[in-house]
Parts: sequence; C-alpha cells; structure tokens
Amino acid sequence: MKVLKTVLMIVGVVLIVLGLYNAFVPQEVLDIGPLEVSAKEGLSNQTLGMIGLGVVALVAGAFLKNRR
Repeated sequence: MKVLKTVLMIVGVVLIVLGLYNAFVPQEVLDIGPLEVSAKEGLSNQTLGMIGLGVVALVAGAFLKNRR
C-alpha cells in the first residue's frame, strides 16, 4: 500500500504540472523564416481534465491508509 500511495502522489503532481504547463505556456504553431506565430490555448477540456485527475490522484494518495 505504501508503494501505491507513493505512485498516486507522484502521478498526481505530474498531471497537475503538465496541465498547468499546457495551459500557460504558448505552443508554437508556425515558424517560417523570421516569422514565428504562436498561440496560447488556455484552459481547454483536456487541460482541465489533466488537472482534475491530478488532484483526484493526489487526494487519493494522501488519504490512502496503510495496512498493518
């Protein structure tokens, strides 16, 4: 159970970080010579889903009881 708790905590943090990265870092769309166009996607459904799953995994890992 201790391994599962650790894995859930790590997965939760990684999903939250990736979701926030996708939400706030502009993604390069087009690069032609000196012209570079980038777009900021913002909070899409996929980004919100990643952050939500990360929070659920983090909370589940925090409240998981160790068996004795």
